[in-house]
Amino acid sequence: QMARRPFGQRLGIVEDMDHNEGAYRRVGFMQTVMIEWADGSAVSGRLVSGAREPGVVLAHGAGVGQDHPGITTIRDGLAAAGFPVLTFNYPYMDAGRGGPDPASRLLAVHRAATAWFREHVTDRMVLAGRSMGGRMASMLAAEGEPCDALILYAYPLHPAGKPDRLRVDHLERITVPMLFFVGTRDRLALPELVDRHLRTLPNATVVDIPDADHSFKVPKRTGRTWDDVMEEVVARSVEWLERL
Repeated sequence: QMARRPFGQRLGIVEDMDHNEGAYRRVGFMQTVMIEWADGSAVSGRLVSGAREPGVVLAHGAGVGQDHPGITTIRDGLAAAGFPVLTFNYPYMDAGRGGPDPASRLLAVHRAATAWFREHVTDRMVLAGRSMGGRMASMLAAEGEPCDALILYAYPLHPAGKPDRLRVDHLERITVPMLFFVGTRDRLALPELVDRHLRTLPNATVVDIPDADHSFKVPKRTGRTWDDVMEEVVARSVEWLERL
């Protein structure tokens, strides 16, 4: 079992704001990068380098950006195990706008992030994402974006309160392994629909997080904290990556 200490203490991260390309492969080195995409604009990214493969491109959810603890905890935990991880902001998040960009724009930027990672780090990659970012990753994979696997944290199976509006049609077109982390109290992934539509996918592994909501928070009565849950999530992710 992984020692319980803050994730930020697991990895001595040195941040370079000068975009020194030689740092892209230095283990445990975090670099702020700019990722150009289709319309000539660029979004910000953070790369933590590592010596192991595959690498991970990790996308944020609708309400928070790449520097939110829900993303950085996963990033730093995977990087502590030696896997290079790239996070990035979608354009609306960098611009400080309230709502997400249209899906076509999100996908264009996400595709540019995978191309950047393939050019600068490795072409062996896992597309990962939390909530909306995971949905975009899965849509890219369904379109044929090359990747080794998918890790989908709190996949938004349907909008909250609208279980009839399922977001599953494209999932059966994905041929690579998929790892889902799902809270059993997630209002965007009702358990009976998870059983019917995710657990039945032939190349999917579904990890249930007991009592967790969409943010992976659990009630105090469980005796567990969000940090405890995230430590388990990272540990299971690392174990799965090591088997690819």
